[in-house]
Order: sequence, then structure tokens, then C-alpha cells
Amino acid sequence: MKSIATQLEVLFKQALSQILGDEASSIDPLIRVATDDKFGDYQSNVAMGLGKRLNQKPRDIATRLVEVLNPLAADMCQPFEIAGPGFINIRLKPEWMARQLDAIPAGGPDDRLGMEPAPDPDRVVVDYSCPNIAKQMHVGHLRSTIIGDSIARILAFQGHEVIRQNHIGDWGTQFGMLIAHLKDQCPEALTDPGQVHLEDLEAFYREANKRDKEDPAFAERARAEVVALHSGQSDTRQAWQYIVEESRRHYEPVYRRLGVLLTREDERGESFYADRLERLVNNLAKQYGPGASAGTPPASGLPSITVEESEGALCVFLRTPEGEPIFKGPEGNPLPLIIRKSDGAFLYATTDLAALDFRIHELKADRVLYVTGAPQALHFQMVFATVRALGWTIPEDKNEEVRLEHVAFGSVLGEDRKILKTRAGSNVKLAELLEEAVRRAEALIRASEADPDKRRGFSEEEIQDIAEAVGIGAVKYADLSQNRQSDYVFSFDKMLALEGNTAPYLMYAYARIRSIYRKGATEGVAPGLPSDAQDAHAPAGNLAGGAITLDEPQERTLGKQILQFSEILDAAAENLKINLITDYLYGLAGTFMKFYENCPVLSADTPEKRASRLRLCDLTARTLKIGLGLLGIRVVERM
Repeated sequence: MKSIATQLEVLFKQALSQILGDEASSIDPLIRVATDDKFGDYQSNVAMGLGKRLNQKPRDIATRLVEVLNPLAADMCQPFEIAGPGFINIRLKPEWMARQLDAIPAGGPDDRLGMEPAPDPDRVVVDYSCPNIAKQMHVGHLRSTIIGDSIARILAFQGHEVIRQNHIGDWGTQFGMLIAHLKDQCPEALTDPGQVHLEDLEAFYREANKRDKEDPAFAERARAEVVALHSGQSDTRQAWQYIVEESRRHYEPVYRRLGVLLTREDERGESFYADRLERLVNNLAKQYGPGASAGTPPASGLPSITVEESEGALCVFLRTPEGEPIFKGPEGNPLPLIIRKSDGAFLYATTDLAALDFRIHELKADRVLYVTGAPQALHFQMVFATVRALGWTIPEDKNEEVRLEHVAFGSVLGEDRKILKTRAGSNVKLAELLEEAVRRAEALIRASEADPDKRRGFSEEEIQDIAEAVGIGAVKYADLSQNRQSDYVFSFDKMLALEGNTAPYLMYAYARIRSIYRKGATEGVAPGLPSDAQDAHAPAGNLAGGAITLDEPQERTLGKQILQFSEILDAAAENLKINLITDYLYGLAGTFMKFYENCPVLSADTPEKRASRLRLCDLTARTLKIGLGLLGIRVVERM
């Protein structure tokens, strides 16, 4: 089933083709959801733009379009209206919407609500999470991990081939001090690694760092361990592997608790690219260094690229065809991308260039997304500009340029509107934050169970399950519902509230719909839960009998909103704005509540009307479940 907007675009293009001929193929019909119900369901502003192009009044163009459109869209739309200087208002026929809803197939484990996958899927690399080895994941990793996971879920749901990449920090000079410290403090880790565990990674890192700064002899040994690591010395490599594995032992449980879809197979740490860096830098210096003939021809419109030494470091400089530096420092001096330091060490930029080389030329990506904090914006601007100047983004085997995008996000703030820290001033550990969220959710459930008026009779197992789903879901939803580029204030009280745009509110809306089936089955007026819901987390299936009718305004509004879900997903995937989905789900839950208050379901006037409304309940529940699932949030059957 195609989205409403897509079907309207097809009709408008047919009408434009009849009026303008071949010229119409390049015209965007500009179909948008109406901002106010009084303007209809959708609007088109296409006539406004065509006025200047055709040297005609927009209203005259709109009149001609409407004359052609009315018979073309007679099955789907009411007669089109022209407003103001040439806006076209579109109202959908309730009968058409009802048929679209009826055509949605039954739910199941892979429920898609009848939405078709992308006809021309992309291969998309999503780089996210990226924990540092030998350090605990802190709240700063939360945003990268869950934003990246949700984007990957949305793109995969749309039918794109998603390649997750966890660029872990498992290489670099810091491993010298970590390995030297490990050999001193835990030599048994090399002989019996399965029996030795570092319970506090942060403390181990701080101890090694302190020794490195204060003990010259230790610092010298640490530098020697770096050389040994790079040369592949067996005992040093073994120590390095132990430290990496111990770090996984700490962050993999966090992934499991968050429900993010990252595995060890998705890891492409800095060590993966280590052997590629020197070759990459040497090739760039050979092709674009002093005396090299290679470079970007000015006629290409791309920046020119040169590789030059500056204060002993090897740097990439990008300039316009006119010779002006593209990136400048605070004083207006050319700002280079440093790819090798004066001491011969490589940098993040070098690794990121090697990673893009791998992702474009070996993984054959059509789109590469980097989910990292906003402070890295300039870094990625420079890396992306360099890659484009090198011509990598236009491979010979592709018809379109590879899209490189930095999915930037703001910081998590405390109630004091400063970066969220513990009272001691250290970063909040993510594992501890999640545990606290679940503990608070459980306390709220137990308090409710102690109130005779609110008691639901949950078993101990149910309490634990609901607390886990609500606590983790609340933390994730509170983050994902923000404009990701903005900072946001972390508040347990707000995110666990049953009112407002929160995960508990949406989860409760889902559970409330599911309770309708249970009540209906008890009263003998509804079939109860669909058979596939024996699994508490299985989606509801379509209910047998009766076609959907949209006679009441609240029915019509709810039906239209369900049908618009695919458009929201398209917009979220294209613009990488997950809050479009959270806003939609919140609006859908509110629309359902109005429908439920105004349109009796189990006590409907006729069996046909009851069956129709039960179908609308079912489709709403499935939409909420799928939408929350794309955010990595699990629903529960009772709350």
C-alpha cells in the first residue's frame, strides 16, 4: 500500500502532464499535510511556483489543474477547492480511507501494516555508539547509541540494507600504559584470562594514567608496549585482547538492556584500520604532495587538494578553484586536516579517512551516517570535504554520489542545565542510570498496587517485567522525543509520568487498547485477543468480520492518522529526525483517546459498528507497537 501523499503525487503529476506535457516530469506537486482542518486534509502549492514559470496567475493555473484532477481523483478525493491566490485544498473521501484501512493485512511477527518496502533500496552504513575501551559507558554514549539504533531500525524497516558499524576506540598510545599496568597488577590475566576480571574499568584506567604521568620509568615502559603492540609481540597483543574483552564484558550487558541491535560482528574498531593508515597517508602524499601532478581540476567545481608539511605535521589543505582556503582558523589562516603528527602518529582524521575508504569502496555504501555529538561538526565537515575532493564519493560503479551525513546531537543536561554529572563531578555511568530508571519505575508500580483503587493484581514476575520495559523505555523515549540537535534536561519524574509525551503514556495507551479485547471477550461481545497474542509481545492481528466505516468525525480523524504513518517514517528516514515519529505517536494516542470517548466500541449501536471500531482499535495498537518498536521500546500487555 502506497502512502496517501504518494498516491496524491501520482494524480497531480498525471494532471500536470496533461496540461504541460513532458515539462511536467520535473515538477514537484508540493503535496503537504494541511496545517488546519479547515483547509482540508492535504494541500498543494504547486500553482504558486508555476505562476512565474508560466507567466500566468497562480489561481488560473490552479483552476485548470482542478478541472483535470476532479475526474482523475473522483474515487479518492472530494471535489478540490482553490483558496487564496492559488492554493489547492484536498479532502479525502471517508469511503476511500476506509477501503485503504480494510486492505491492511493481518498482523504477525513481521507486521508492516501493509507498507511497501523501498522500491530502490540503498546500502546504508550507520556508525554509532562507539564506546572507548577500558572506560565505562557513560550518559554521553546514550544519545549516540539509541539515536543510531533507532535510525538503523527505521531504515531497515523501510527495506534498505543497513550495515551497523560500532567504531570502538580499541587502538592508540593509551594502550601502552594500560598494558604495562595490567602486566604489573594482574599478570595472571595473561595466563588465565577467564578467571580474572576488572570490576572497575574506570579505576584501572585512572591508576594507569596516574602512573604514566608521575613515574618516568613506567612511562618509558608504556611507550615500549605501544611499539610492541604495533609490531605484534605476542604477550602484548594478548594483554591488549584481554583489555578489549573485559571492556566488552561491561558494555555488552548495557546493549542488551537497552535492546540495541549491535553485535560483535558490527564492531569495526580503530584497530581494524591500523594497518591501512600508513599506506593511505603515503598515497595521499604521493598524489597530492609537492611536485605531484594529481589534483582536482578547477573545471570540476570541486575544491583543489594539496598535502603539505606544516610544523612537521602532514596536512591536507582544501582550496576553492580560485585558491581561497575553504576552512579557516579564528585568525583567518588556512585550517588544515592533519593526517600525521610531527612525531609520526596518526590521528582520528586519518582513521576516519581510512574508514570512509573502506565503507565506500569495499562495503559499497550509498549513504554513510555518523551519529556523534555536535562538537565534532567541524571535524566531519573537513573529512567529508576531503573525501569529496578526492573523488571517492563518485565511484565508477554508481550513478549517484554517495551521501555522507553527520547526525549531530546535543548534550544531556542535569536539572541545573549543566552537563549531567554525579554529585562527585564525574560522568554518570550509563549502567547505573538505567538501573535507577528501572528501580523508580518499579517503585511507582508497587505504590499503585498498594492502592486498592489502582491495584491491577500484577504478579511479581509482571511487576519486574513492566518495570524493566517502562524504565528503559522512558529513558530512551525522553531522549528520542527531543530535537536531537538540541541539549535536553534529564528528569526521571518527567520521563516516567503517565501524562504528556512520554513512553509510559504511549505504553499505557497500547495496553488500554489491548484491555478492550479482554473485556469484550469476558462480556461475549468481542473475539478477545487475536490468537498470535499468546506471546505477550506479539502484535494484534486483524479481527474477523465487518468492514471499516468512518461515519463519525473522530473515526475519520483516527483512520486518516493511521494511514499517515508511512509518510512520517519517510520524513524521519530522509531528515534523520526521530522526534517526528514520537510526535506522531503522541498525537495518535491522543486522537485514539478522543475516538474512544466519543465512539463507544463494545457498546456500539450495531454489531457492524462494533466490529468496525474494534478494527480501528486494532490498527491503532499495531501502529503504536510498530512505532515504539522502531524506537527500540518494548510494549507490555497490561499496565
